Amino acid sequence: MTSSLRHLIVGIDAGKTAAVACIALDGKFIHAAHKTFGGYDWMVSEIREIGIPSVIATDKIRPNALVRRVNAAFNSRLSLPDRDLQLQEKRQIAKAANLKNRHEQDAYAAAIKAYYRYANKLNQANRSIAGMGSELHDTIMAKIITKHSISEAIHNKPANRR
Repeated sequence: MTSSLRHLIVGIDAGKTAAVACIALDGKFIHAAHKTFGGYDWMVSEIREIGIPSVIATDKIRPNALVRRVNAAFNSRLSLPDRDLQLQEKRQIAKAANLKNRHEQDAYAAAIKAYYRYANKLNQANRSIAGMGSELHDTIMAKIITKHSISEAIHNKPANRR
C-alpha cells in the first residue's frame, strides 16, 4: 500500500453474495462492489485497491467470522450497530449513494452508521486542522478514530488511552 491511499470507513455485507462499500472519513461515498461467493481474499483485495480502512462496519450486532477476519487483516476498528439495521432503514440510507444492488446498499448503510458514530469528533477535528494538506488531514482524522485525542493526532503523539 502506498501512503497516497486514503483512509476509509468500509461497510461489509458478508453472505453468499458479499459486498463492500467504502466512504471517506468525511462521509462521502467512494466505491461499492459485490460478488457472488466473494470471500475473504476478494474483500481484502477490493478494499486494498481503494484505501486503508480505519473502520470496518457491519449492519448486524453480531458480526460473522468473515467480518472479524477482514477487520483483523487491517487492524481496523470494528463498528457494530446498537441493533441490527432494519431493511427499510438500510434502503433509506442507501438512497443517497444511488446504489441498486441490495448487498451494496447493506454495506453502505453499515458504513454510514459507523461514520455517524464518529461524525461529531471528526467535525470538531476538521475545524482544528483546517488548511493542512489533504494527506496529513486524512492521517490525523484516522488517528482520531483510533482513540487519539485531536491534540495527540495533530502533534503525532501516542494515544493516551486503553
